[in-house]
Amino acid sequence: MFKKSKPRRSKTARIDTIIGKTTTIKGDISFSGTLHIEGSVVGSVKAEGEEQATLVLDDDGMVEGDIDVANIIINGTVEGDIFSTGHAELLQNAKIKGNVYYNLIEMAVGAAVNGSLVHRKEESAQVEYLERPKVVEGKD
Repeated sequence: MFKKSKPRRSKTARIDTIIGKTTTIKGDISFSGTLHIEGSVVGSVKAEGEEQATLVLDDDGMVEGDIDVANIIINGTVEGDIFSTGHAELLQNAKIKGNVYYNLIEMAVGAAVNGSLVHRKEESAQVEYLERPKVVEGKD
């Protein structure tokens, strides 16, 4: 009469790769699926051609470099620009020193961004993100 229902799993429940708390990686990371970082990465982090790729940065985690991933959940420290074509979630311990380019963003109270928040529409997210303006010194 009564059936036990199976627990539902969220899309981010599957973790393909974990970088542990005591691990430091020096160099760029390219991944697919879901990457969970509890340690440190000195280099850029990029998802290879996946619209559903997800990066989870733990509260003790740190990335010194740019992040280019469709969906991100940040609760640690990032020193670099973040490019998200999907959902960007900045939790209460998130500390970002760089610009955040996003399509959809959610920020918790306590999250800090020392840089610009730049909204990107889905259509334009595939284009190169931002050309840095040329600085022109005063004329003589």
